[in-house]
Amino acid sequence: MGVPAILASGVSKYFGDFPALRDVTVEVRTGSVLAMLGRNGAGKTTLLRILAGLTAATEGSVSFPASSGRIGMIGHGTWLYDDLTAEENLRFFGRLYGVARPGKAVDTWLDRVGLTGFRRSRVCEYSRGMRQRLTIARAFLHEPDILLLDEPWTALDDRAVALLSELVRAAKRSGRAAVVCSHQLREAAAVADTAALLHRGRLVFHGPVDDSLRADPQAIYRQIR
Repeated sequence: MGVPAILASGVSKYFGDFPALRDVTVEVRTGSVLAMLGRNGAGKTTLLRILAGLTAATEGSVSFPASSGRIGMIGHGTWLYDDLTAEENLRFFGRLYGVARPGKAVDTWLDRVGLTGFRRSRVCEYSRGMRQRLTIARAFLHEPDILLLDEPWTALDDRAVALLSELVRAAKRSGRAAVVCSHQLREAAAVADTAALLHRGRLVFHGPVDDSLRADPQAIYRQIR
């Protein structure tokens, strides 16, 4: 793996008196994927939002020493416009992201996620799975250096799950960095090099993903005391 691409140091986040995160330090290197794990309420989404700059840490710092700052994110919302077609959505984000040839990028990604035949359909007519595939296209459209993915396999069929997993692996091979938060442990372990486990806002494990963890992903929860 390469040099540090994401550094979160001593990150804490309080909502009033409630500590959503407490002194969390993690590192993600170029050409690697970190699986961010933990049960509901552990703080995974809060940390991902801080990494994305969508919310500020109460304490600590986040930096991207080996990145141009291009981030692709999949969150709990699709961030798509229901009244626009799939093509119009991606063209809008292409311009927003400064994609050099947005038309070509739109064609490429609609094909990759299997939505070329629905390019002129409005997103409000899409099924949940189709929306999620279009969200994948939006997140990867501008070839970001950093991917922040929150429950990205949700609502995907088996073919789309395989596609997204391969896209994450391809991003890793090209030297990009990714953080994947997921309850789908097997899919997360299959693409990740390292794992971090949050429990009640604290980091209780941060280490490599080995063959034994891939064979039994639930084993990571035995780190919780």
